[in-house]
Parts: sequence; C-alpha cells; structure tokens
Amino acid sequence: MQPSSKRPTITKAQAFLLTPAMVILLLAAIIPLALITVYSFLTPGEYGGINWTFSTESWVNVVAKRDFFTDEVSWATEHLVVFWRSIKLSFLTAVLTFLFGFPAAYFIATRPPHRRDFWLTLVMLPFWTNMLIRTFAIMQLIRNEGVINTLLVDLRIISTPIQILYTETAIMLGMTYVYLPLMVLPIYASMERFDFRLVEAGYDLYARPSQIMREIILPIVKPGVVAGSILVFVPCLGDYVITTVLGGGKQLLLGNLIGMQFSALRNWPLGAALSLTLLILVGIAMIFFVRATEKEDGLRG
Repeated sequence: MQPSSKRPTITKAQAFLLTPAMVILLLAAIIPLALITVYSFLTPGEYGGINWTFSTESWVNVVAKRDFFTDEVSWATEHLVVFWRSIKLSFLTAVLTFLFGFPAAYFIATRPPHRRDFWLTLVMLPFWTNMLIRTFAIMQLIRNEGVINTLLVDLRIISTPIQILYTETAIMLGMTYVYLPLMVLPIYASMERFDFRLVEAGYDLYARPSQIMREIILPIVKPGVVAGSILVFVPCLGDYVITTVLGGGKQLLLGNLIGMQFSALRNWPLGAALSLTLLILVGIAMIFFVRATEKEDGLRG
C-alpha cells in the first residue's frame, strides 16, 4: 500500500496558536523590512526624512561618492573601510570566541552530569546582566587608569599605560567577552552527545592528541562550531553599543555608520541602503558557513 501523498493540513487550533507569532513576525520584521527597502529607493529630504521620488542614488552611495563641485564619481573609501573593519573584527571575534569557548565547552562536557549545570550557569550568568553594564565593566578594565594598566605599572612590567581603549583591540575584546557564551553553548550541545570512548580508542591506537582533536572530536562537534560562529559573527557585524562605548566614535563599524545616517546626517535612504547591505552581508556569511560545512562533509563522505 503506497503512502498517501496528501499534505498534512493545519487545524483551526494549530492556526490559532500560530497567529500570535505570525502577527509579531509581520509587525516586527516583514513590514519594517519592506519599509526599509522602499526608503532605499527614494531621495533624502532637505531637512531629514524622505522625498517620495524614485532614485537609486543611495545604492550608488553605498560604495561610491559624487564630488559636489565636479560631479565626478569615485570610490567611497570611508564606507569601504568601515565594511572591511566590520568584517575583519567580526571574523577575529569569532576566532577568539572559538579559541576560548571550545576548551570551556570541552571542560563542561567532561564534568560529571550532576556538576554540569553549575558550570553552565556560570557561562550564562553574564546574560542576566545588561549589555551596557558589561561593556562599561570592560571599559574599567582596559582604560589607561584601569585595573590592567595599573597592575602592569605597579609590577613594573610597563612604565606608561598601554592605550587599549578606543582602539580596534578594545572593540574586539569587548565583543569577545559579550558574545563568548553564544559560542560555548552550541559547542557544548554538540559535545554533550559525543561518545568520549572514541577518544580512549584513539589513544589505544597510539594517536597523538592533535590527531584525536582533528580526526575525531572536531568533525563530530563541527555543527556546534558552525552554529556558534554564525551566532557570534552575525551580531558583531551590526554591533552598535560595544563599538560606541569602547571605540569612542573613532572606530566605526556598520552599525555606527547606519545609526549616523538616520540620526546626525539625516540621510534616511542611504541608511536604509546600508541596512540592506548589512542584511546581504549576513546572508552571504551564513551561506558561506553552511556551504563550507557541506563541502567538507562531502569530501569526508
């Protein structure tokens, strides 16, 4: 007897339960995204806002700029520098969170089951504190008169404080601290189901620790690594709070550039075009992570 090809139908009760989520999705995501898309093809108003005149000038201004006097078009190097800095710092933050998060997840996964909840609580504890407070805490650590510089000067390791605050290093440290749990938890979820007897078998076959890590552990927990990388990389691209506090307005990222267009410069169409560009970059990053994983899995298969 052949299975029925009819699609499962949604009952009225199921539709009723779906309605609140769909309404929130419509109001909080679809409608704003549609408005942003429309705004990106309009012209900026003289004193802010928009004029309802179709134009692709904002999309051109994402990567190019027109000289006010000669009307010549050249690359918008200021925007390109911000794009590059955003991608670079987001990637480096993802790498740092992996380097710190993988050992932490491995440590938690190898604890006795009744002790894992304690360590997981410590990992999630920062989420119970406002991000702005956590960012200012990092600021107190790395500023010239902060804990780190004061300790290094008192120990006579350095003679003058190291300028960390308001640099790319400060932003990267702040994002690593804030988004580290987003890397630890997915990797731990993958390791929790990992059979560590495979590691013992590897040692029995005289495999080196590096071989065990590369050939046994990493391939199995790779879905968690990919998920954690996406969860860290994506919010870092559009981060606003950390870059504003620790960057001091000197190291702009995409989030700051977009906010500046909507507030100080009052160029809503360009801000909308930059917002959609950020969305496109996020989509490309997610496709890259997924495709890279599928390609390597295919080679192993």
